[in-house]
Order: sequence, then structure tokens, then C-alpha cells
Amino acid sequence: MSGQKPSLKSDDSAQSRFQVDVVMEASSAAPGPAAPSAPASTDGSRPPEESKGRFRVVGFMDSGAMDIGLPPDVSHEPDTAKSDSVSLHSTGTGHTHISDSHSNTYYMRTFGHNTIDAVPNIDFYRQTAAPFGEKLTRPSLSELHDELDKEPFEDGLANGEEPSAAEEAAALAAKEAKGGSVKFGWVKGVLIRCMLNIWGVMLFIRMSWIVGQAGIGLTIGIILMATVVTTITGLSTSAIATNGFVRGGGAYYLISRSLGPEFGGSIGLIFAFANAVAVAMYVVGFAETVVELLNDVDALMTDELNDIRIVGTLTIILLLGISVAGMEWEAKAQIVLLVILLAAIVNFFFGSFMPSESKEPKGFFGYHTAILLENFGPEFRDGETFFSVFAIFFPAATGILAGANISGDLTDPQSAIPKGTLLAILITGLTYVAVAISAGSCIVRDATGDHNDTVSPTVNCTDAACTLGYDFSICKEGGCPFGLMNDFQVMSLVSSFGPLITAGIFSATLSSALASLVSAPKVFQALCKDNIYPGLSVFAKGYGRNNEPLRGYVLTFCIGLAFILVAELNIIAPIISNFFLASYALINFSVFHASLASSPGWRPSFKYYNMWVSLAGAILCCVVMFVINWWAALVTLLIVLALYIYVSYKKPDVNWGSSTQALIYNQALTHCLNLTGVEDHVKNFRPQCLVLAGYPNARPALLQLVNSFTKNVSLMVSGHVRTVSRRSNFRELYQDYARCQRYLNKKRIKAFYAPVFSDNLRHGAQLLLQAVGLGRLKPNTLVMGFKNNWSDGNMRDVENYINTIHDAFDLLFGVVILRLQEGLDISHIQGQDELLSSHEKPPVITKDVLISVIPAKDSDSDSCPSKTTSNQSSPLITRETKSPLSLTDQRLLESSQQFKKKQGKGTIDVWWLFDDGGLTLLIPYLLTNRSKWGDCRIRVFIGGKINRIDHDRRAMATLLSRFRIDFSDINVLGDINTKPKKHNKLTFKELIEPYRLKEDDMEQEAAERLKAQEPWRITDNELELYKAKTNRQIRLNELLKEHSSTAKLIVMSMPLARKGTVSSALYMCWLETLSKDLPPLLLVRGNHQSVLTFYS
Repeated sequence: MSGQKPSLKSDDSAQSRFQVDVVMEASSAAPGPAAPSAPASTDGSRPPEESKGRFRVVGFMDSGAMDIGLPPDVSHEPDTAKSDSVSLHSTGTGHTHISDSHSNTYYMRTFGHNTIDAVPNIDFYRQTAAPFGEKLTRPSLSELHDELDKEPFEDGLANGEEPSAAEEAAALAAKEAKGGSVKFGWVKGVLIRCMLNIWGVMLFIRMSWIVGQAGIGLTIGIILMATVVTTITGLSTSAIATNGFVRGGGAYYLISRSLGPEFGGSIGLIFAFANAVAVAMYVVGFAETVVELLNDVDALMTDELNDIRIVGTLTIILLLGISVAGMEWEAKAQIVLLVILLAAIVNFFFGSFMPSESKEPKGFFGYHTAILLENFGPEFRDGETFFSVFAIFFPAATGILAGANISGDLTDPQSAIPKGTLLAILITGLTYVAVAISAGSCIVRDATGDHNDTVSPTVNCTDAACTLGYDFSICKEGGCPFGLMNDFQVMSLVSSFGPLITAGIFSATLSSALASLVSAPKVFQALCKDNIYPGLSVFAKGYGRNNEPLRGYVLTFCIGLAFILVAELNIIAPIISNFFLASYALINFSVFHASLASSPGWRPSFKYYNMWVSLAGAILCCVVMFVINWWAALVTLLIVLALYIYVSYKKPDVNWGSSTQALIYNQALTHCLNLTGVEDHVKNFRPQCLVLAGYPNARPALLQLVNSFTKNVSLMVSGHVRTVSRRSNFRELYQDYARCQRYLNKKRIKAFYAPVFSDNLRHGAQLLLQAVGLGRLKPNTLVMGFKNNWSDGNMRDVENYINTIHDAFDLLFGVVILRLQEGLDISHIQGQDELLSSHEKPPVITKDVLISVIPAKDSDSDSCPSKTTSNQSSPLITRETKSPLSLTDQRLLESSQQFKKKQGKGTIDVWWLFDDGGLTLLIPYLLTNRSKWGDCRIRVFIGGKINRIDHDRRAMATLLSRFRIDFSDINVLGDINTKPKKHNKLTFKELIEPYRLKEDDMEQEAAERLKAQEPWRITDNELELYKAKTNRQIRLNELLKEHSSTAKLIVMSMPLARKGTVSSALYMCWLETLSKDLPPLLLVRGNHQSVLTFYS
């Protein structure tokens, strides 16, 4: 067999989905007729021992499949195995050729062997919507591990087989027809955009004024402070951007995937809005410059304000056209604007070395040490301070996310964002410093512009201008139009060609406006795609090769145009700056938070960051927010907080593996470990409940009642014993776990779902009782439903049910049993709450409903689903038949929802007959603390003697007041031991009759043998021994009907049965007799350790 290629043959008869051949060592075997010959080894190096006895899964069987083998004309080269992979391509001529390919690996898979086990491949790790490659699915563990008589492949290609050549060609053609999207490198996509955004109008019309106010020294300090903030933010951005693949969305994507949807959703909305309004700010800046030029030549169309609106409207329409034309055109426009901007900057520096006498009266003298020294120190005027000047400068440094905002349009965001952003910060920072030093070294603060203001011998003048022959001392009185302090256009004066500075101003404003016009829709589109805010999904749609957000462009245009027409941007500008700073603060905080969480998934390839530096950067951003404008900072924080609360409340169905989740895990783990080192104290006791509820939607009343007293107070675990008569399907168990936990979360039941496979209820409960929990977060109370139909089922199930109670007591658990007269289990009724997630739900137009297929008379139908067949062990989708519910089922459904609604005024009757440590009293107290049970009052019933009723009442009242538990009444029952009514005794006798052993009617050996086989049987001796206790249960039922028939809930001490002495049937009859025909009843028995204390 070694010398032949195994083949797949179709057969009309049913056959296994796999064909398994034993790869023999006999390399000289002749090839069979069904397959042509092939070399024994494809790599020429594999030792024969390696193939000895190996099983090879040859292929995936399919009816109608043709023989697949190596044709005679296919030749193998000894070094074929050295290629990456080998694929089979059909040519349509009946021949199959082997060709090297990275996609098809029919003959050579893992290390040259035919196996479905896969070697590491990047495509296995892609997300479903991977933009740069298709996601491949590695063979599952079941496909590799399960026995071959199973059918692990539900869809797709088996055994890792590849698609045919025709399928591959069709897929490739479709991809080429669609066309590739335009992607940018780090220079064109990040560096240029960031530099254009940082080099704003501030460089040309405010830098000289800042130097005049703060002096060269403090101006450099201001620039360095701003650069420190932006550099730290750039380092943090680089760290997040290199911690995995970055999609479109810029700052929103980085923050949301790091801190979660709450922070990401809030900052994404205001960041997109800030960019949209920033478009208006930059366009108005451009329009003001144009209107000034028109005014200089007396060419205004109407008046200055309306001219600004007209020019601004025309400008934003032009920018919208460039943006809608596509990212490629926008990128070309940015390059043109960059060239103009660079020319303007170079023009200024050239001009600074070319002073002229005509410019000296206006304050420009060229480079002089005297001017440098005079301008080095600050000279704040008009109420300006260091921080007010800093607040004016800092917005010039807030363009560092311009490249990150188009992360979806970058070829390699992980490489481009760090390189482009940090280099842009360095270049622009050095430019600002150079402009500050240059302006401060060649221009005086004040100048009159008058050629006649030369130095007079009679005037004592010490200014730098005096040493250069001019006397500008009159400017100290104010009113001089020139110099650093007075002329915003001083850079045009210095430059070698003044109009080029004006062109630079146009370039700076238009490039910043264009960048913001592109950034806002991109960020907003990413936000809408995640569906964080309902109603915004209409803006998620993209168009064209680059998935352009055209609707977002139109929205941004409308917002920008509205603010342009208002033309009152002085108020909104500080808020916009604070919106950007809030984004920077959260980016820095994201890095600190992710590092603090120590998640194994946090491993950015960019290593030049520090968590404490990032935290300092976040704090600095917040400080700068208040420095710029304290009321705008407060408004920003309030808006972020409001959006955060909204998103937290809506709880969007997303899971991005945020650092918030990682930190919560760390904290939970730390606290759990800390709790293990502390002994339990009675003051901190909480009823931590293990509820045997089966599927969560099978017994809603049981879960809702327990949730009422455990929610946000203590632990609740919804246990499910899956009793099956076949081999356990653990994969199915895992799938059901996810659905059931989603159901609990959807219904806001604070519980964990814990399923186990077991042979019977008792064994499964033992597993749960022993294994569920973590440290101190471990159940201490078992909660079960009463087995209503016990008398109709198999008594072995009753034996398991009662022994489960005994096991709980052996493990020092408290036990709580809930009985509703209508029953608890509604799983046999169609149309119950679904266990499916939203994407698993059937279409609305159908009438599909989810039911749990569990026989109505299951062996333990009211405690958990029991012996089910292979198709009965999980919820199924079935077609709803419009058959009306029976009256019994209608009542059962109504009863199952009774604990979901507010209970109204009434009583919770506590029959605290035996002291179990206080659990019987604690549960009703916890219930009355809930709003649903808040109108109910506690009535306490205790046993006592007729001649001591008042004494017993006072003693109980004292105890309850010490426990600080409110009660409305205390009733002492002195007639508990009175004999029950005769007809009730007869009813009990009829109840136990089928379960009696009747040993007096048979031989002793036969009686012992029957008792051994059926241990639940009730002996005559047992009946006589517990006659008084039996009568007490009958009598208590009479008293319950007399006193508590109108109670909202009865909580009663559960009678105990001595293990090994009281048979299961007799104990079950006691519980049945005690609890029948009553309102909702909780039978409670603690573990006889105090759970209440009156000590502080």
C-alpha cells in the first residue's frame, strides 16, 4: 500500500464518512488497479519506521464522489517535499498535475504526511471579517480526537481538504473584479497628515505674539510642555496600535478595544463631533483671512460677517467634493498643501536672514544678540499669564491623531502609526522652537512703523531698538501697530516673499479642515458599525473600494456648515480642544490600565512605553483641560460621564477582550484568594445557594424566588444534572452552557450555570455539592424543587431524591425545598423563554419556539431533567402548533411567573419550629429587603406549651429584637401535639400503603431480600417507631391551612429524617403530607450552625 495513492470510491450502500488505510511498511507492494503508482516517499528522507502502523484518514466520503488518485503521468521529484505545499489541480482532460501552492496541501500537510492536523498558519487566527485574508478554520479537537464512527464535520470541507481549482479561480476573479482598496504607507498616510494638522494657523499668526508675551525662554518651555503631553500620548497610541491588528476608527477604535464600549462609545461620539466642528473652525479661519484680503482691496461682497459665511460655505463644499472623490484624491490634495506649507516655512527662515532698512521701523532688524537677550524673558500684558498663553498655544499641538483616525486606510497601521506620529511630533516641535527663537532674535516687541522715530541724543534709551538706532519708547503708552506684541502678520514682514506666508496660512487651514473632514466620518462610521448607539447604524454603510462613509461625509458637512453659518466659534472652540484632550487622556489611561491588568493578551510590539508615564500623561491631559478652560473641562467631563452611564446601562452585546475585563478578573482572583485566608464569621454569613433547577427556563419560579434573596447579596449557582442513558456528549454540554448563561444574563438573574453529566440525580448532585465554588465563594445551601409527581414515577428516583438531601446534610449544607401546588417544571409547555442568543433566533415570520424535550413524567421531573435520550438532552427548536393549553398548564404557567411581579401587601409566615441556626428566619428577612417583597410583613409561628404561651411569645420577641428583625406578630402554637383529624390520618394511611414492606405477611428471609432490593419500603416497625412524628406532620398541615392559607409565602422548618432509619418513602410521605394544598411553601433546614448573631 505504501507505493499507491489511496483512493476514495463511492458506493450505493451506507458507509462511514472516513476511509482508513493502514500505512504498511512494505514499500515494494504492487499498486492496485484502482490507483496508479506513486513513490513510497515524497521527501526521500522519511525513515520507513515512521509510517509503520500509522493510520491515515484518506478522505471525506460523499455519495457520488469520483475516484481521486495520482494518474500515471504524474511524476514526483525527490525534493518535492521541500516546497511549501503541493496541490492537485484538475485540467479538465482527465489528468491531475501537482503544483506548488500556499493554499492547497492535498498530498503534503503536516511535515509531509497526509493528516488533518494543521501546521501553524496566520489565517487560523484571523477574525471572521478579516480584511487582508480569508479566515481558515483549523481542525477542531473533536475532529482529531473523537472516534471515527462519529461525524464531526457538520459543514465545510473535511480533513482540511482544499477547494477545487475552479472554486479558487472563481474566488480570485471575484476579488479582482471588486478591485483592491487604496492603502497608504506611513509617510503619506500618517506623517504628512499629522504634520499638516499640527502646523496650523498658529504657526503663522500667533507664534510671534506668544514669543512677545512669554519671551523666548518660556515659549520654548510652553512648546516643550505641549510636546511632552503629545509625545506621551503618541507613545501610548503606538503601544495600543501595535498590540494587534488595527481596524478603521482611529481614537475610537483604540480606546474602545482597550477600555471597552463604555469609554470607547462615549469618547467616540464626542471625538467625531469635535472633528466635525473643527472643520468649521478651520474653514472660518481660512475665510477670515480671505475676507481681510478682500477688505484691503475694498472688494467686499456685503459685509465682513456675511462674506465670511459665503466664503466658508463655498470652501466646505469644495472640501466635501475632494473627500467624496475618494481617499486617493484627498491624499493628493494634502501633498499639494504640504508643499505650499513647507515653502512658506522655508520662506520665513530665508527672509529672517535678509533684513532691509525699510522693514526696520516695523521692528525687523535681523538677528542681533541685543534683541535675543531682550526678548528672552517674559513681558505679559493685557492680563495674560503663562497658563493663558499656554492655553492659546496648546490647540496647535492637537493634530497627532490625524494619521490614526484613518487607520483603516493604512497598509500597515501597526508600523505606520508609531513611526509617522512620533516623527511628526519631533519635526513639528523642532519647527515651532526654531520659529520661536528666530522670531525672538530678529524682531523687537514694539515698533511704530515710522522712519522718523530714530534715537535722539537727548533721550535716555536702553532698549534693543535704541542700540540699533530707533526709539520706540512711545509704544510703552500703547497703540503701536507693529512688533511681536502688536502685529499678527509679522511673519509676512520677515519673509522674503510675503504672499507665500498668506498661501501658507491658506494651506494650514485647508489641510487641517480636510483632515478633520475625513477623520470625523471615519471615526463615526466605526462607532456606528459597532452599534453602540441604536439608531445610528444608518451611517455605518460604506461605498466603493475603500468603503467610504459617504453618509458620514454628508453629516459632517451639515454640522460644519451649521457652525460656519453661526460664525460664533469663540465659545465652542475651548470645548472642542477639551474633547481632543479627553481623547488623549483616555488613550494614555488605556495603556496604564492594560499594563495594570497584566493580561497575557497585552504584548505590544512597540516597547518604548511605561505604564506610569502613560498615567502621568493622562493626568497632564486632564490638568491641561482645566488650564485651557475650566468650565469647558467640566462640560466635557459631564458629557463623557453621561454617555458612559448610558452605554453602561444599555450594555451593548460586544466582547472585545478589554483591559477592563482583565482587571476585573485580576481583582476577582485577588479578592477570592484574600478571602481564603480569613475564617468565616457569623456576621458575614450569606445563604450561598446551589439551585437544582435543570435548564434555567424549565423552573423559572424556583430561580426567581432564590434570586430575590441572593441578588447582589450572595452567590447563586443554577445547577443542572444531565442524566443520560448514552455516552456523554461534552461538546453539547459546552454549547448548552453558553446558551443557558446568556439566558440568565438576559433575564437579569445573577447566577452561574453549572451543568454536569451523571447517571442519576444523586450522583450528579454529589459532584455539584463537592466541586462547585471557588474558595469562600462556595455554596452552603442546597435549593431544590419539591417532587410533585413522585408517586407516579420510579421509586428509585425518589430514593435518589431523598438521598440527595441526606448527602447535603452530610456535607453540612443547609437545605431548602420549594413547593408550589401547581408544580414548578414548565419545560413540557411550548413557547417558553428562549435560550438562544439573538443571532441564533429564527426569523420573526416563523413560529419557531424553544422547548426542552423532557417527558412530563420524568423520573425526577420537578428537580432536574433526568434520563433523556440523545435528542432530549438540550433545548430544541420545534414548530409551534397552535393547540390551546390545558387548564392545568395555564395555571402552571401563571404560577411559574408569580415571583416575578411585585407581591403587594400580605404576610410571609415563618414557622420557626426548630432552631436550625437561624436560616429559616434569615431568608424571609432578606426577602422583605427587596422591593418586590417590601410590602409584606413577617409573622412568626413557634411551638409552645399552653400554660406558657405569653412567656414564649415574650422570649421570641426579645430574641427577634436582639436580631434586629422586624415582625408584625408572633403566634405561639400550643396545640401542635394534638391528635390530627381521623380522615387526615386515613388519607396518610392510603398514601403510604403502596410503599409498605408488610413483612408480617411473608417469611423473614424474603422480607429482608425485598428490603435490600427496594430500600425505600416502609416497615411496620418503622411506622410504629415514628407514629408520633407522622401525626405531627399531619397536624402541622391542619394548622398551616388554619393560620397561613392566605400568606404570600410560608417558610417552615423542614422535618429531618434519621439516615438509615427512616425509609425514603416514609420521609417523602411526611413532606407530601406537610406541604399539600398550601400557598407557596419553603421548607428550610439550616446546618445547625448559627447564621444570626446579636453581637456587634
